[in-house]
Amino acid sequence: MATNHNITATGRKDEGKGASRRLRRSGHVPAIVYGGHADPQSIQIEHNHLWIASQNEWFYSAILDMNVDGKVQKVLLRDMQRHPFKQQILHLDFLRVSENEALRAKVPLHFVNQDTSPAGKSAGVVVTHELNEVEVSCLPKDLPEFIEVDLAKLAVGDIMHLSDIKLPKGVTLPALAHGGKEHDLAIVIAKHARVEAEEESAPAAADVPAAKVAKPDAAPAAPKKK
Repeated sequence: MATNHNITATGRKDEGKGASRRLRRSGHVPAIVYGGHADPQSIQIEHNHLWIASQNEWFYSAILDMNVDGKVQKVLLRDMQRHPFKQQILHLDFLRVSENEALRAKVPLHFVNQDTSPAGKSAGVVVTHELNEVEVSCLPKDLPEFIEVDLAKLAVGDIMHLSDIKLPKGVTLPALAHGGKEHDLAIVIAKHARVEAEEESAPAAADVPAAKVAKPDAAPAAPKKK
């Protein structure tokens, strides 16, 4: 069972840019809750409490218990706007979830046992994580806060794909539902650093300048008849 995470909010009636600026100056963040067969609702959340929550991975992938004026509803973060250089959250979008309806959400990947794997213990081997999160489909009760990827058997030259992930019960990857190898993306690649360097330094064919062909010297002029 996933841990319950609580967020407290208050409904708001004032909307628009001016109202949002006043709200931020008072130490709150404007937000909206929508979906779940109910009308969208404008809310406000205390910024400091929200900022602390936003430092945790679960804030972005877990189902949240949001208390709005005493009424608790289950929501999922859909979008967050940050100030470009200040430590400030500007706006949030939350999606209501229904316990009987499947949802799609992005879930972080946690890679374990890399250091003790054959690839991890080999000198000169680079292990790259091509993906750090995946989109899953499941009922809210089955939504994991993260998915663990075991690299214990990862060897030099191995490539792990989406289809190699051991998924929790009730969870699927929409990308694999399309079929075809092009949708089965690589998530981990283990190869020698030398090979990686050669691949990066090798110029593409289009980047190689065409060889210049020397023009033949002009034929000497015929001698004039005297």
